[in-house]
Amino acid sequence: MKIVLAPDSFKGSLSASGVCDAMAKGILAILPDSEIERLPMADGGEGTVRTLIDSVGGTLDRVSVTDPLGESVTAEYGLLKDGETAVIEMASASGLSLVPEEKRNPMKTTTYGTGELIRAVLEKGCRKIILGIGGSATTDCGTGMAQALGVRFFNANGYEISDLLCGELMGQIEDMDCTEANEIVKGCEIAVACDVRNPLLGEKGAVRVYSRQKGADDQQIETLEKNMHHVIGVIEKKMNRSFRDIPGAGAAGGMGAGLMAFARARLVPGVELILKTCRFAERIQHADLIFTGEGQIDFQTAFGKTVSGVAKEARKQAIPVIAIAGSIVGNIDPLYDLGISSVFSICPGPIALKTAEDRAASLIEDCMKRIIRILLIDLKRN
Repeated sequence: MKIVLAPDSFKGSLSASGVCDAMAKGILAILPDSEIERLPMADGGEGTVRTLIDSVGGTLDRVSVTDPLGESVTAEYGLLKDGETAVIEMASASGLSLVPEEKRNPMKTTTYGTGELIRAVLEKGCRKIILGIGGSATTDCGTGMAQALGVRFFNANGYEISDLLCGELMGQIEDMDCTEANEIVKGCEIAVACDVRNPLLGEKGAVRVYSRQKGADDQQIETLEKNMHHVIGVIEKKMNRSFRDIPGAGAAGGMGAGLMAFARARLVPGVELILKTCRFAERIQHADLIFTGEGQIDFQTAFGKTVSGVAKEARKQAIPVIAIAGSIVGNIDPLYDLGISSVFSICPGPIALKTAEDRAASLIEDCMKRIIRILLIDLKRN
């Protein structure tokens, strides 16, 4: 049998590559002659860099950039083996995980470090960038990022704003000069892995939906919404183009809009981008079975997550797909309509979350053994 392994990471316990290893170990214990194709997956969130390096090949590199609070942090990025494509995670430079809980405040946090990261890979000669924007700590409409790329922002008095732009300071922007940034991004292609469809403003926008989890209180939310409305007005007037209502503009605190405006980026559903980059459709040809999975499978899994993306592509080639998860929550029936044949929990019974995370590899291995033994019944009959 040719069996393809295409799981996402099990957050808090195993990388996608680690899940592949555990899956393979369980399969080979029962079917030692199986042909195993490992294709660790991601949907554009944290782990995307290492997943693509593992799937496609390439190298990891590091650079010192500015974190959300203006301090120095070492960010990791990937260079794919084609020599011209870089993979970046916004979370490594501007992520919420970089900010202690007591200091989380999107009025003060900046995307400047993500701009430095983009600039660093462009200066290395990369002309294509895959950028995952999940897990941000910021709500600055990408103005900090733009500042690092060379955009000059001016206040009402005509003075250039020299402080790192953030949610608070974006309300002071009255004009901008994009000359240097336009030259820097000229001729490059930036594809943004973006799985949210939120517009920039309003009840479903960047501020009202996401800023509270980044530390904003009620008063700050109102200020941030006002500032966001102001700055996008300035940006759209300067560029003679509307960004605010494009699906995904509100992603990562308005970073979606900022990347389209200042870096000429295009927003792409994350899992679709990863599948294309990994040449997934080509590499699963002639497979007998595909295993996928993620830490928790629930009603959201059908909407742009790795498991659903894998299932959709596999269905085009009539390849059955089995999914495994640390936990299964709520109604997952829509997954079966997408092409998933069955879903299994790796947990054999009630188990504490910490215990499950610590034992994830062995639980996955045992789960795979059980599934393969079930499949052997049918194989023996045939």
